[in-house]
Amino acid sequence: MELGIFAKTFIRVDFEEGFAAAKSFGLECIQFNFSCAGLPTLPESIEPVLLDRIGLALERSSLSMAAVSGTCNLINPDTAHRTKDLRNLRTLIGACAGLGAPVVTLCTGTRDPVNMWRAHPDNHSPDAWRDLVHSLEQLLPIAQERRVFLGIEPEPANVIDSALKARKLLDEIQSPWLKVIFDAANLLQPSTLHRQHEILSEAVDLLAADTVVAHAKDLTGDASAGHVAAGRGALDYKLYLQLLQRAGFKGPLILHNLSEEELPGAVSFLRKRLHDLFA
Repeated sequence: MELGIFAKTFIRVDFEEGFAAAKSFGLECIQFNFSCAGLPTLPESIEPVLLDRIGLALERSSLSMAAVSGTCNLINPDTAHRTKDLRNLRTLIGACAGLGAPVVTLCTGTRDPVNMWRAHPDNHSPDAWRDLVHSLEQLLPIAQERRVFLGIEPEPANVIDSALKARKLLDEIQSPWLKVIFDAANLLQPSTLHRQHEILSEAVDLLAADTVVAHAKDLTGDASAGHVAAGRGALDYKLYLQLLQRAGFKGPLILHNLSEEELPGAVSFLRKRLHDLFA
């Protein structure tokens, strides 16, 4: 597994400085966000000269691009906003081949009209499911054309909020270009930490064969604390990494949900776990 990070972790004047900072911590890859280049996460257009500049910066920093963030609400109840996001996502997917980025990461979305990270009862409705499938069906042709995987991430507040639902979606759509972003912390709650072996084992059994990126953050037993940096919570990382390794996962492990000040501790923590795993 290659250890990487969200490029947005580094607050710099330009992304070249951010890439250099990532390399200074011994990281090997990044998940890029076009906000690092002064554009929206989903730009309406991307100039070829910018792609060349990003590619050169990656080469100079000896980094690979594990993925590009395509974060938006794929079941946004505001259909005009959803249509615009899908149009911009197609632009983003089209640009990824020029960056050597194999994956665009997606959130499956919520019916909440204000906050895309907030759950809504209608997320569990047949209409929400149909809208998600319809959104993905609009994106998958360009993904196939450009040979870029679309990675969906099960998240607690989204329409796909479990490994089982992610498996159902993959089986329904049956596209080799639809894959999974696996984040153990998203599959657990403070109240289920005592069952993490059972929950994570089942999730890996269901999703490992289709996982292209793994995320690394943590959670505690305090429901009000939210997610924390890897190694600062109660997630059993020995278990998490063992399960991925035994399932044959060899992709990037991407740190996020931490500050730059927390990075040395998180990198040291994960390096030790990975060393122990492969020793």
